Amino acid sequence: MSKKVIKVNGLTKIFDGVTAVDHVSFEIAEGEIVGLLGPNGAGKTTILQMLLGTLIPTSGQIEILGLPLTRYHEEILGQVNFSSTYVSMPNSLTVVENLMVFARLYGIRQPQKRIRELLHIFEIEPLQKKLAGTLSTGQLTRLCLAKALLNEPKVLFLDEPTASLDPDIADKTRRLLKKIRLDSQVTILYTSHNMREMEEMCDRILFLNKGRTIAEGTPKELIDLFGKENLEEVFLKVAREEG
Repeated sequence: MSKKVIKVNGLTKIFDGVTAVDHVSFEIAEGEIVGLLGPNGAGKTTILQMLLGTLIPTSGQIEILGLPLTRYHEEILGQVNFSSTYVSMPNSLTVVENLMVFARLYGIRQPQKRIRELLHIFEIEPLQKKLAGTLSTGQLTRLCLAKALLNEPKVLFLDEPTASLDPDIADKTRRLLKKIRLDSQVTILYTSHNMREMEEMCDRILFLNKGRTIAEGTPKELIDLFGKENLEEVFLKVAREEG
């Protein structure tokens, strides 16, 4: 049986009397790609923030890499990384300076070599001397993805990782993530509003709505469960019925 890298039990977050995440439980095995799917406000980003330790749960338990997050936060985060379309980098630093800062924070050996590799992978070598504040949204997304792979993480949290990328770079990014998963058995928790991407990338999907898990399974299992032709039709059915 595959080792469970992430274990979440009864995770709940309440903001000013509003329950954003309501007793969510799930497990993710080593090397598995699991998607968090749901309409805006379903609780996806709040769950990611709690898994990263930037939000404290109202109740519930989180274990990552066999350790409770509350007690081993620093040790866990050294083996985890994160990328989001909605997170910016220090604007006054160049692309290379940004990556060097994070490489030092993660204690990367031979950081220049690792940075060169990632600049090449994400096709941002020509941008390395540009200030982050001058990058387009798509260029910044690629920089954030490069940052997320600096420490060769065992766990990767990706929030809309290809939302601002053109189709070519988005396809290359998905291929890269699948190759990394095969090569290093990295465990990935993935969010996207691109339903075709979710079908392509995810081994399993947790479908959330109003903070609760309403369905869980492979993309095909969810499509069959809701009696639809594809995941986009499933999403529209849930969003419109609850709207």
